[in-house]
Amino acid sequence: MFAKRPSPTVSFAGAGGGGGVSATTIGTSGRGFGARLSAAPALSAVGAGALFLAACGLAIVVAGDPRAGMPSVRIALSQPGAPPPPPGWREALAPDQPGDAPVSLADLQLLPGAGGVADPQGGQAVITLPSADSPAGIDHAGQALPAAPITGLTAPGPGGAPLPIIASDGRTPSQAYARPFESNGKPKVALVIGGLGLNAKTTRQAIEQLPPEVTLSFVPYAEGLQGWIDLARANGHEVLLEAPMEPKDYPDNDPGPYTLMAEGRAQETTERLEWLLSRATGYFGVTNYLGSKFVANDAAMATFSADLRARGLAFIDDGSAVKRGGGLPRASAAAVIDDDLASDSIDKQLLLLETSAMRDGQALGSGFAYPLTLDQVARWANTLSQRGYQLAPASAVMMARR
Repeated sequence: MFAKRPSPTVSFAGAGGGGGVSATTIGTSGRGFGARLSAAPALSAVGAGALFLAACGLAIVVAGDPRAGMPSVRIALSQPGAPPPPPGWREALAPDQPGDAPVSLADLQLLPGAGGVADPQGGQAVITLPSADSPAGIDHAGQALPAAPITGLTAPGPGGAPLPIIASDGRTPSQAYARPFESNGKPKVALVIGGLGLNAKTTRQAIEQLPPEVTLSFVPYAEGLQGWIDLARANGHEVLLEAPMEPKDYPDNDPGPYTLMAEGRAQETTERLEWLLSRATGYFGVTNYLGSKFVANDAAMATFSADLRARGLAFIDDGSAVKRGGGLPRASAAAVIDDDLASDSIDKQLLLLETSAMRDGQALGSGFAYPLTLDQVARWANTLSQRGYQLAPASAVMMARR
């Protein structure tokens, strides 16, 4: 996750294993359809079940659409066998805000897609909305990335948990788990959205609302982390894992029990990093969470970079480590788009990214999974190609640095 912004409040019980970690997040009301729909109490378990059965069991043939021209959102439904959201996701849903109009089943209508009837087996349903306030949905059909782990890219680590390795044929996790990309010659703009996995509502919104080219980064302490990463990859997103690093104001600002410490022994740094990396599989690289003190320490960064390089992983940072190399695939963000959490400010930062991409051929930005950020990014991304740019995954703007 990228720093320089308020982050979810995370409390940690003890300094031992993962079982002693608990997390709470700051509730923020979103404006996007994903946030409003999931937050509506009228869509109870019974109502949601009815909607699902309607989508799965009925072929809706529409001879004439009386709502033609009304705004609609295309939502990717979970594929058969796709992992469910982690336990507790329903309890994490925020209540309606005062003045919000309730959403009920009467407001929703399944319509035929471009290829015919909305088919749950195809992973798509189109839902009409009573207003056009929400951004257009993203069609993720056919975008799924290979399920993790990929054969040959893991080996048992301490305690038997899988750790990423370079395959015997030379394949690296940074190559195998990255989203495939083919340049069309236009300036590339990449974006990483971080802080995912702690808040079920915003995590699902990011996975399902954002274009698959947007890279997602996950908190290693998140409950059900592998399920979230699997769901993200099933929706086409490449994934980063966040490494908590010591900030200058530690311990007042404490990233958790497995924080990589600037003055820590090399063996301690390696052991903590191995625990973090063993939390899940399917990520192509690591990104920093905080770390202003850690990244300034030559010895600490040398150990960290060597460990990632030996495992074939990439490192992408929030701009604080822009002068660091390490001999591994690297990229540094040119801007944090939501340092100032306001629509106009986010739009301005996105415009500056476009300007940087036009000048340099490519640009990387970062943001946090605030509902406002997710809504702004979704709207921006939908028209990016019309302005002469290509949305690219973060892996497509990396290069090796010594």
